[in-house]
Amino acid sequence: MLVANLMDDLPLRLVFTHARYVVVAKPSGVAVHRTRGSHGVPLLQRLRDQLGQAVYPAHRLDRGTSGAQIMALDADAQRQLAHLFELGQIAKTYLAVVRGWPPATLLIDHPLRRLDDDGVALADGRRQEARSRVTSLSTTEIPVALDRFPTTRYALVRVEPDEGRRHQVRRHLKQVSHPIIGDTTYGKGLHNRFFREQFGADRLLLHAHHLRYPDPFDGITRTVIVEPPADFSQPAQAAGLDLGLSALT
Repeated sequence: MLVANLMDDLPLRLVFTHARYVVVAKPSGVAVHRTRGSHGVPLLQRLRDQLGQAVYPAHRLDRGTSGAQIMALDADAQRQLAHLFELGQIAKTYLAVVRGWPPATLLIDHPLRRLDDDGVALADGRRQEARSRVTSLSTTEIPVALDRFPTTRYALVRVEPDEGRRHQVRRHLKQVSHPIIGDTTYGKGLHNRFFREQFGADRLLLHAHHLRYPDPFDGITRTVIVEPPADFSQPAQAAGLDLGLSALT
């Protein structure tokens, strides 16, 4: 609890600032706003206190995901930015450390059931179209026997979801048997524990690396990049993965 309180006191890093919105580097473990089961001070409250004004999330990263989070500075800006997400005009790129070696490129086209804010499937059972493009950036093979194989393989991948369904990247990677390390909902406990004990990974190894979008306020096409924080990059590099490739956009 002491560590969480200390983290709550640290200023958030603003990666891009505009008169109508900011892009903040969201830490892993911080919820964008308070939900059932969340703990600590949410991002919305921390950023509001830091800037001294109201802020409005244009989208929402999962609590465990770090990286680029857009926060509007007024309600109209929130509506305009959220509309871009709804239209699919904001391209999102994630980095993830996954179990196994995926193909060099992979298109996952698998509809997903709708989830509520707590990740529970809604009763209507409706599925929504969802496509994610996966590119393998770096691989490593560790001479430790986990599961039924004599060695253990991991990969650093880039994921570009066409939509923004709840938990889309996490669910899609599970669907193709390459779950994200540190994912306690869709991942594998054996590999999560191995990464935690051997490489100090105590988080979901999923990072929102960059956003590309037409700025609705000045017409400029922007690319905002948030490099992975130490709690992502250090375990990945300790496992033998090359994060130098993450700069590819």
